[in-house]
Amino acid sequence: MKIARAVVRELPLELKESFEISSGGTKSRRILLLTLETDGFAGWSECVAGERPGYSYETTDTAWHILTRWLLPDLLGREVDDARELRPAPWLRGHPMAKAAVEMAAWDLEAKRRDLSLRELLGGVSEKVPVGVSIGIQKTDAALLRKVEQYLAEGYRKIKIKTRPGRDVDMLQAVRASFPEAPLMADANSAYRLPGDLEPLTAMDEFDLMMIEQPLSHEDYMDHAALQRRMATPVCLDESIRSPGDARLALHLGSGRIINIKPGRVGGFASAMAIHDMCRAGGWPVWCGGMLESGVGRAHNVALATLPGFTLPGDISNSRRYWAEDIVVPEFEMTDGLMPVPEGPGIGVTPRRDRIEALTTRKLVFES
Repeated sequence: MKIARAVVRELPLELKESFEISSGGTKSRRILLLTLETDGFAGWSECVAGERPGYSYETTDTAWHILTRWLLPDLLGREVDDARELRPAPWLRGHPMAKAAVEMAAWDLEAKRRDLSLRELLGGVSEKVPVGVSIGIQKTDAALLRKVEQYLAEGYRKIKIKTRPGRDVDMLQAVRASFPEAPLMADANSAYRLPGDLEPLTAMDEFDLMMIEQPLSHEDYMDHAALQRRMATPVCLDESIRSPGDARLALHLGSGRIINIKPGRVGGFASAMAIHDMCRAGGWPVWCGGMLESGVGRAHNVALATLPGFTLPGDISNSRRYWAEDIVVPEFEMTDGLMPVPEGPGIGVTPRRDRIEALTTRKLVFES
């Protein structure tokens, strides 16, 4: 197939409530949506880069520049036989989130042209995927306990609690005391360092957590390995894994026991599937995290989470968990902790073009 037209848009979306992690909080998102078109079909994707370079050096603005200056002009008019083989501007170093937007839109486009669901094209096996929820850092333990109680009542199968130094051990102890059987995990977003924070990290072993996610810097593979040797709780890597090479290094060093695979973070589906296969062969379970995506990005994540190695609940919450109104129909809604996988062609949900156009603050169109 030859990509005849590409459209990149930016639109703001307001979160229902502020979401805070160890590196800061946000109340709104500047979403980048990409559309690739050919032969009457349109493939959609979402760039997951954030507004600030806290989670990654990539931001909404750097991704816009890379997409509009380099990736899309390089793509237009090219023949693409198989989305699996698409490597956007392989000479361009880094910027996996921008590259992922191009690659994942091509997967959606190919699935629609072949009248397949994205799940089918990826080789997924599940028709429903288990769902967890992420809770940002709360001002008080009482507020956190109310959130945990609410989400357990709604049926979520994993409760992820954001932590940072000073809001960790006592807070987790209070949650575990109130919910002794709840499937809990902690997520530090690289907030800790060794050796200084070894004591609070190892103290988390007493809370029977499913895992602790990304406790140390994204570059600290050796320190993560040292920490994992000291902890019974599995260490899960997130920001550290930006490519299959990173996953190979982590597996070799024993830098954890679990990997959170976000396709937008690792450069797209081809890299995500390579990491999935590597982890499955190495006996490491994986799950799919979230980046406060709209329904477009969520649809891609749900499809990826149908692969057989995704045995742990992902952060693929209901649309209404974050947005008063999503930009796709139907919106995502789980039942009994399971998210149905859309079965229509491609991502299986329909972007609401009227709402998207009304919200768009900048837009560029590329035609071959």
